[in-house]
Amino acid sequence: MSALTDYARAFAACPIVAILRGVRPDEVVAVAEALVSAGVGIVEVPLNSPEPLQSIRRLAGAFAGRAVVGAGTVLKVADVEQVAAAGGRFIVSPNTDAAVIAASKDAGLVSLPGFQTPTEAFTAIAAGADMLKYFPGEAATPAIIRALSAVVPASVPMLLVGGVAADTIERWTNTPIAGFGIGSSLYKAGDSPTAVAEKSMLFVAALRAAGRM
Repeated sequence: MSALTDYARAFAACPIVAILRGVRPDEVVAVAEALVSAGVGIVEVPLNSPEPLQSIRRLAGAFAGRAVVGAGTVLKVADVEQVAAAGGRFIVSPNTDAAVIAASKDAGLVSLPGFQTPTEAFTAIAAGADMLKYFPGEAATPAIIRALSAVVPASVPMLLVGGVAADTIERWTNTPIAGFGIGSSLYKAGDSPTAVAEKSMLFVAALRAAGRM
């Protein structure tokens, strides 16, 4: 199946992208196992983590058919090529870079660029973005997101990244936010797999309570 098909299926089952910023290759499989066992099926390794390509390579091998693995904080076309070679299947960026988006699509990967304004959103869509990442999420309100949705096509889902906790998921009920990128509320560098499992279960429970799973 295509990366987009697999990503969409995992996102429909649990609309969370788990962001493992700071994770090390020697711990990444155990941390991801805690996530996947709790029901989270999309795992992102930011490229400003230690040896991120090695972590992506290990995850891609360990979770083939169980989870979709990709990279975050992708800023250059060359990064896209390295992520693809390591087995990553999606590319997340904090910004809107048409060249990175186009390279992601050329490589057969899912593209999730960051945006805040309608100009950035339409630049990203024109370049081929599959989803839009509203970042930083701390700057968002439900009213802002609803206003953006008046012009941003509903066919391009919006992901909220930054400032999301399990007890704030409900705030985004009845808004166009399709899902959430969760970083430090789910994993902080050095967290044990047990700690990650506990936090994952809180998020999954919050999503179910909000009718998103």
